[in-house]
Amino acid sequence: MRNKRLLGSGLLLVMCAAAFVVGQAGAATVRVGTLIVQADGGFQPTALPQRSFAPIRFQGYGKIRTTDGSVPPALRHVKVEFDRDGRLTTAGLPVCAPSRITAATAKQARTRCRGAIVGSGQVGAILDFGVTRVKVRSPLTLFNGPRQNGDITVVAHAQTTVPVFQSYVVVAPIEKRRGTFGYRSSFDIPEIAGGAGALTRIDARIGRRYGSRGARRSYVSARCSDYILQTQGYFSFDDGNVIYGSVFKPCRMRG
Repeated sequence: MRNKRLLGSGLLLVMCAAAFVVGQAGAATVRVGTLIVQADGGFQPTALPQRSFAPIRFQGYGKIRTTDGSVPPALRHVKVEFDRDGRLTTAGLPVCAPSRITAATAKQARTRCRGAIVGSGQVGAILDFGVTRVKVRSPLTLFNGPRQNGDITVVAHAQTTVPVFQSYVVVAPIEKRRGTFGYRSSFDIPEIAGGAGALTRIDARIGRRYGSRGARRSYVSARCSDYILQTQGYFSFDDGNVIYGSVFKPCRMRG
């Protein structure tokens, strides 16, 4: 049976390669059986205009572990929705085609698509080969990707070198919507090491200032129209658990 649990409103949804984090509260934790998910993060600045949009940067982390020391279930699918008071701008920003970095190392990917980088961080995983377990870490790079059906995409790149080198490229389309949540992204997480691996940690910093046609632009901007920024997400694991989280974080209106 598929279990569903509601995360407390303090949980920041940083469980994917295209994670956008809001807020400055302390770390929040949720437990589903033996599965524990913890996250924390913030954005700067927290004082924002009421009507116009101002540049911001996100940073945050998410951790997955178990209470009994077993390997966590693999994260398989992510859906995240973002407040309409946030905005993404890619006009004039270089694009990284996924095919350019499919078989690349982290260094090669960043070199080939340097101009398209919009975020970076690290990814941690545990690989279970039966008789042995190996903890691995990889640089995480987020690129501005080519549009799909008119929607902005984020291309995430990571790698493993155990048991052999393998690169991972995830394309996350970001659909613009009407209503409370102005953007929605839904995507699958690929198998790690042929199914032997499970994500245990993601650290990400997202934000980019750049020039285009004589103007300064920001990849991520926000306003504070009602004193809160909202995010909600759904995270599906391969053991059938589905974790749902909703976040309401304060901002301050500035003159």
